[in-house]
Amino acid sequence: MIIATGGLVALGVIIFLVWGVGRNHREMTSRFTESQLASNNQMQNMMQITAALEGRLNQMSAQSSKDTAEMNRTLAERLDKVSQRMGDSLEKGNKNTTDALGELKAKLAVIDEAQKNITELSGQMMGLQDILSNKQARGAFGELQLNDLVSQILPPNAYEFQAQMGNGRRADCLIKLPNPPGSIVVDAKFPLESYHLLRGADDDAQFKKAASRFRADILKHVKDISEKYIINGETAESALMFLPSEAVYAELHANFSDVVEKSYRAKVWIVSPTTLMATLNTVRAVLKDARMREQAGVIQKEVVTLMQDIGRLDDRVEKLRTHFQLAEKDIGNISTSTRKITSRAERIESLQMEESEKPEEALDPAQKSLN
Repeated sequence: MIIATGGLVALGVIIFLVWGVGRNHREMTSRFTESQLASNNQMQNMMQITAALEGRLNQMSAQSSKDTAEMNRTLAERLDKVSQRMGDSLEKGNKNTTDALGELKAKLAVIDEAQKNITELSGQMMGLQDILSNKQARGAFGELQLNDLVSQILPPNAYEFQAQMGNGRRADCLIKLPNPPGSIVVDAKFPLESYHLLRGADDDAQFKKAASRFRADILKHVKDISEKYIINGETAESALMFLPSEAVYAELHANFSDVVEKSYRAKVWIVSPTTLMATLNTVRAVLKDARMREQAGVIQKEVVTLMQDIGRLDDRVEKLRTHFQLAEKDIGNISTSTRKITSRAERIESLQMEESEKPEEALDPAQKSLN
């Protein structure tokens, strides 16, 4: 009994152990299965993540390739533009440099030409100085300048150079003006030596001496012109003394007003190149006015003749109008006659039509039908 009980107990223990082992095995199997499922889920999740990551990587790679291509294209375009700009800039710079060199060459040529002109001018100035140092050459220079001014402003028939006067004297220039005032003589004088002494004076004594000589030279020229070239009945009551230097003229009017007043009293007007030009322009206006006055009589005569011609033309037009009126009256009479003739012809025609219609009315209806 005890043995049987012990066997049962042992059997129970074995069954418990077996059941516990099975239970543990099932639990372990269940846990393993769950762990395997969880592992599979994790693997699937990892595979999905890996696939998504791979897709992302592929997308990023494609985008990177696209961005790289776009960047390369942009860089290529920008490099082309930069190269083109650099080429244009270099070409423009080369052109500007070429133009600048050309302009510089032209300016250098102008400078060389100016240098040559300056050299020639220096030689001419030396020649002019040599001319002005000689009294006779200086006089010829003044006459030449006078000739140029007069010939440029006045018409050829208004002046005469080296004109022979009634007293046997020969004037540098004779301006021919109508009376009054009459012809005016222009004589060129050039007191350059006394002027140079005046300008080169170092002290008061030298200045007074040079001023006295300058005054004496001018007054001597004024006296000579007044006595030689103002001829009663042949010339005007005054004459002109031409100073071919504006500096000498300015010095005279600035510091020697007494000399100028004495020349006015002697009726000798001192002129420089500028004032002579103004005087010659006034003379040209006077000559133009004189020519207009000379032509006024001719114009008036022509106007009278023109008025006579207009009177004759008016008479002839009036006669022509009378002829037109007579012709118009005749045309009206002709029209009246034509209307009468036309009216009579119409009446004759109507009578002929009536005579042709009367025999038809006399016929019987049968004859009318036959007709």
